[in-house]
Amino acid sequence: MATYSWLGHATFKLKGAKMVIYIDPYQLKGEPEPADLICVTHVHHDHLSLKDIEKLLKPETVIVATPDCQGLTGQVIALKPGESAQVGEVTVEAVPAYNIGKAFHPQANGWVGYIVTLEGTRYYHAGDTDLIPEMKGYGADVAFLPVGGKYTMTATEAAQAANTIRPKVAIPMHWGAIIGSDNDAATFQAQCQVPVQILKQEKG
Repeated sequence: MATYSWLGHATFKLKGAKMVIYIDPYQLKGEPEPADLICVTHVHHDHLSLKDIEKLLKPETVIVATPDCQGLTGQVIALKPGESAQVGEVTVEAVPAYNIGKAFHPQANGWVGYIVTLEGTRYYHAGDTDLIPEMKGYGADVAFLPVGGKYTMTATEAAQAANTIRPKVAIPMHWGAIIGSDNDAATFQAQCQVPVQILKQEKG
């Protein structure tokens, strides 16, 4: 059975029987396990971190990223919102991620979240986004949602997103580092109508 872990900020590691996947690796600790697949949601430094990606690379690593992500080497697949890719047994769907009413993540930039299907489970990593109408169409078993506010959804908006998507479990991210606090994670949990896990930060 696949497992998932939070490595801080917006970084997650998914591990299946045959695949090790990182999403937005940033400020990795120790000696992280090499990646079979890396997904990058957009170009901001806390999501596209070349030095962290370099720690994870092996010759066969595949990187999925938006077309404007520069400096990546190796097997790179560029995805825009609405596009998808098959990497081994894993399906990666790029879905919209953008701000409404603030300018940090314009919809015109074509930045994304991802729905990664690993061993039959759909993991939704929202990227840096507000509560957007497209979320009504996302089917996900596990949802990683930003709760820090300012650059992304607030905890209350993230809870509304979770209540819209209705995953089996919702997990707060984008807190505890650059922005967001324990209180944001707790507020998110209190306002969700679906099960919530507040994960402790792990090493890679």
